Amino acid sequence: MTRILVLEDSKDCLSAITAMLEKVSDKVCVVPVNSLEEARSALAEKAQTPFQAFLLDINLDCNDKNDISGITFAREVRMKREYAFTPIVMITSLANMELTAYRELHCYQYLIKPYNEQDIEKLAGKLLFLSQQGETRETHVIVKKDGINYKIFCKDIVCVKAVPRGVLLVLLKEEMKIPYLSIKQLLERLPDDKFLQIHRMCVVNQDYIDYVDTVNGFICMKNGEQVEIGITYKSDIKKKLCV
Repeated sequence: MTRILVLEDSKDCLSAITAMLEKVSDKVCVVPVNSLEEARSALAEKAQTPFQAFLLDINLDCNDKNDISGITFAREVRMKREYAFTPIVMITSLANMELTAYRELHCYQYLIKPYNEQDIEKLAGKLLFLSQQGETRETHVIVKKDGINYKIFCKDIVCVKAVPRGVLLVLLKEEMKIPYLSIKQLLERLPDDKFLQIHRMCVVNQDYIDYVDTVNGFICMKNGEQVEIGITYKSDIKKKLCV
């Protein structure tokens, strides 16, 4: 099911967009909200299925031409790790806001008022396709560096090392230092069945372990990387890796 949050201050427009989207496919579930407060509440709810897309009206106050509540909410959406790359579509008649939204919020598309049913149908088809792709995409983590969110596939991470004021991701083809992120914080995002902490300052991807030497206290990775086993982790490593 593709869950789409639609934020629109006009109740008539909100009802119309909801009907148009749900008419396209029975796999579309629209969550309509009428205000910034309602949108925030919907975003905060713990649902089994996260939103796969957001349609946001930029101006939610018809009496204030300078209102950009939709942009405000889009920024809040982007701050959540799970929605760093989720498609955001802005609904607007304010052409001057287009560059700001695309640059800052990485918007997927714009709907310029007035729009018609064909516009909505075409958009819904694209969002359904993206959602279906997302259901089968590989496991990944989102990390931030220099203000930019990076999607790192777990299969590309050989190991992770703690460095001053951050961590170093040792990837298959490069290394990436991520500031202000700890080993503990990153472990919370990585799949438990793949990654193993072997030292208070190191985590390894079990798929890239070449061999384990518990006598000398190190693990050799398939890329040639040799990492030390912490004394307090030896027993746990023996159990998990059957050494």
